Amino acid sequence: MWDLVVVGGGPAGATLARLASRRHRVLLLEARPEPARGAVPSAKVCGGLLAPDAQRMLATLGLGVPGDVLCGPQLFSVRAIDAVTGAERLYQRSYLNVDRGRFDRWLLGLAEAAGNGLTVRRGSRLRRLRDEGDHVLLEVEALGGLSVERARLVAGADGAWSRVRRQAFPGRPDGDLYVAIQERLAPAARSAGEACYTAIFEPSAGDFYGWTIPKDGELVVGAALRPGSAAPAAFERVKARLADFGVAMGPVRLREGSWLRRPRARDLVLGAGQVALVGEAAGFVSPSSAEGISWALRSAVALADALEPGLHGWAARYRAGTRGLRRDLVLKRLKLPLMYRPWLRALALRSGAGAVRVRA
Repeated sequence: MWDLVVVGGGPAGATLARLASRRHRVLLLEARPEPARGAVPSAKVCGGLLAPDAQRMLATLGLGVPGDVLCGPQLFSVRAIDAVTGAERLYQRSYLNVDRGRFDRWLLGLAEAAGNGLTVRRGSRLRRLRDEGDHVLLEVEALGGLSVERARLVAGADGAWSRVRRQAFPGRPDGDLYVAIQERLAPAARSAGEACYTAIFEPSAGDFYGWTIPKDGELVVGAALRPGSAAPAAFERVKARLADFGVAMGPVRLREGSWLRRPRARDLVLGAGQVALVGEAAGFVSPSSAEGISWALRSAVALADALEPGLHGWAARYRAGTRGLRRDLVLKRLKLPLMYRPWLRALALRSGAGAVRVRA
């Protein structure tokens, strides 16, 4: 019998498992297998930028990002483009440019190296969970077949399409669903987007945004779109508009996709009974920018702190510990009209408030 089974080994799951294993006997189930030597680690579709909030959380955890996780160039500005009016501005921001696959692998490696009461099983995927009264029974699928695990508490850290959430809390609203499509492009001619993170707003492609990020000689191009058969064409419209604004794009080397939620406060599910949720599984992701790493780390730390006194009463302590996260979600929702209503966005860009001017 495990004290805690964590489903998902991304930033939320790896951090929760590492911290909770100081006090409890923990099993971490990670669906991705160990990559072969020299292979590129698989990763969630993500631009791979650590925003200041994520950097702050790493600082509070006493962590520094290793050099082999970083990518070049390091970026200090955001280029915001309104494709409707043609208005654009540059805003100073400080990001860490990282390889998301290596970043996730680093955090998971920290958990494995911590020892304590933690066991990590890679290539293991949750198939089904069932409440057994005083514990939860989990059916786990791996290369060796099916196995059964029992836990006093299960933590779902398995992302926007969380199997833990859908099985433990069926019917609960979970926010508007999007698909994030992202490509890695070969180097091209000198581009207007080579020294900054670009965010483009193209309403004909949907009500979210697209992005470009230079990364180790390649260009990452992505967009959050409404799912369905029209999504690929919408993605191509975003790329075409980026080209109109001087972003040079080479041949596609890789295309990937994943689910993304845009939550409201009512979509948050922290958990109850013997099931807890962290990160995107709980609904913790920025509804304005889709940034999720800082939210994953903050919710993982909050649950680990809630479990420190023991398993009894964890839910009330976790709710108290996520008060700031829930408040920030409401504030991010209030920011949406400024970013996504065309006339308000155009007004903000025209004002130039907070923008910087780049010297030739």
